[in-house]
Amino acid sequence: MSAEGSKKVVLKALVANTIISITKFAAAVFTGSSAMFSEGIHSLVDTGNQGLILYGMARAKKPADEKHPFGYGMELYFWSFVVAIMIFAVGAGVSIYEGVDKIRHPHPITNAYINYAVLGVAFVAEGGAWWAALKQFNKVKGNVGYFQAVRESKDAALFTILFEDTAAMLGLIVAFFGIFLGQTLNLPVLDGAASVCIGLILAAVAALLAYECKGLLVGESAETSVVQGIRAIAEAEAGVKGVNELRTMHLGPKDILVNISLDFGSALSADDVERLISKLERDIKEVYPGVTRLFVEAQSLTGHHADQLENNQ
Repeated sequence: MSAEGSKKVVLKALVANTIISITKFAAAVFTGSSAMFSEGIHSLVDTGNQGLILYGMARAKKPADEKHPFGYGMELYFWSFVVAIMIFAVGAGVSIYEGVDKIRHPHPITNAYINYAVLGVAFVAEGGAWWAALKQFNKVKGNVGYFQAVRESKDAALFTILFEDTAAMLGLIVAFFGIFLGQTLNLPVLDGAASVCIGLILAAVAALLAYECKGLLVGESAETSVVQGIRAIAEAEAGVKGVNELRTMHLGPKDILVNISLDFGSALSADDVERLISKLERDIKEVYPGVTRLFVEAQSLTGHHADQLENNQ
C-alpha cells in the first residue's frame, strides 16, 4: 500500500464527514433527535480525526535530522493513538451522555422524515468512503482474515479510517432503528437508547484502535515472511557461516529498521567482509524496499553467545 493510496482514502473520508456532520446537526436541531445529535458528534469527531491523521502523515515524511536520526515515521502512530483517545473521550462520551439525558427526560421527535432523509444520504456518502477504504485494505491483506490482517498491518492511517467508517455505518443503522422504533411505538426513550448504543460502538472501536496503535508505538517487528526472507538472503551467501541474531522494527508503514549479527568465515579478509556486507545490503533492499536502515554486526557465534549470557545475568 502506497502512502498516496492511504492519503486518498483519508481525504475522501474527510470530505464526506465534513458535509455529513453539518447535515446531521441541522437535522438534530430541527427534529430534536438524540440519536441524530450523537451521529452529528460522531461525524464531527471523525472529521477532526482525519485531519489529525493527515497531519501525522505529513509529519512522518520529514527527513531524519540530528535529533531524530531515524526520521519521524512513528509520528503517524502517535497521531493515530490520539485519534483513538478522541473517539473515546469525545465521540463515545458525548453520545452516551446525550443518550442517558434523553432516557431520563424523553421527548418526542418532530419531523422524523427529515432524519430518515439525512440518514439515507449519510449512508450513501459513508458507504462510499467505507468501500474505498475496504478496497485499499483488501489490496494488502492477501489471503488472511480481516482480524489477522489488521493485527499485521503497519499502516495505521488505513486501518484507522476503515475502523472509523465501519463504526459510522453501524451508527447510522442504530440511529435509524432508534428513531423508527421510537416513533412507531411512541417510545421516545428508544431514541436515547440508540444514542447510548452509538456511544458504546465508538468506545469499542476506540479501544481496538488504541490497542493496535500501542503495539506500533512501542515497536513491532516486520512480518514473519520478511524476517525469514532476510535471514534466507544472509544465509545463502557463501562467506556467511550463520546468522547469530536478526532484529527488525517498523519505524513507519514502509520504514523498517534491521539489525543483524553475522558469523563470517575465518578465511575472509576485512576487505572481503566489507564487500560482502555491501552486497547483502543491496540484495536485501532490492527484495524488500521497505528496509530503509540496515546494520550488520560481524561477530563469531561463540562471542555472540558469550555476550548473550553476560546480558542475561
